[in-house]
Amino acid sequence: MEPLMTFDEMLASAQHSAVHLEMRDAYVPDDPSFIAWQGGPPYDRTERERDWHRLIEGTRARGVTVRRARIVSEPVTEYIRFEHSVTDSMNIKAGEQVRWLPRRQASDLLLPGNDIWVFDEHLIRFGFFAGDGRYLGDEVARDPDVIKRCLTAFEAVWERAIDHAEYRLV
Repeated sequence: MEPLMTFDEMLASAQHSAVHLEMRDAYVPDDPSFIAWQGGPPYDRTERERDWHRLIEGTRARGVTVRRARIVSEPVTEYIRFEHSVTDSMNIKAGEQVRWLPRRQASDLLLPGNDIWVFDEHLIRFGFFAGDGRYLGDEVARDPDVIKRCLTAFEAVWERAIDHAEYRLV
């Protein structure tokens, strides 16, 4: 593994595609946006969404396709309900393509052990999270064999997954 680049640098390195595979049922339990969605103190997501839109829109303007696939257990967790509720404003509006795959439909797929971002076919970022969803860090790699296996896994998920506009929470 090599030293960590910033996410913006990784995304800027992409010339054709950036794909993200999410496989957890909960992320970052102290996320103020999630807490507000649950009925906690108000949180204005405007700046957060604006920053993400700027980043993804700039990436898309360079001709890069950005796809996100989420594998989820059903019935879904509260965190997945939250993610689903903000996907239109956060991800779709920015220019991402998003699909959902019920975990039961992924049983025969070979998947990486951690969430991934793959940029073209030259860079992969593994995301590490604690059992409760707390973010623990990332590692970046350029091993072509690892990248190929992870891209194969992503494409298998993508092929089966349901477009965000059609996916209904269970």
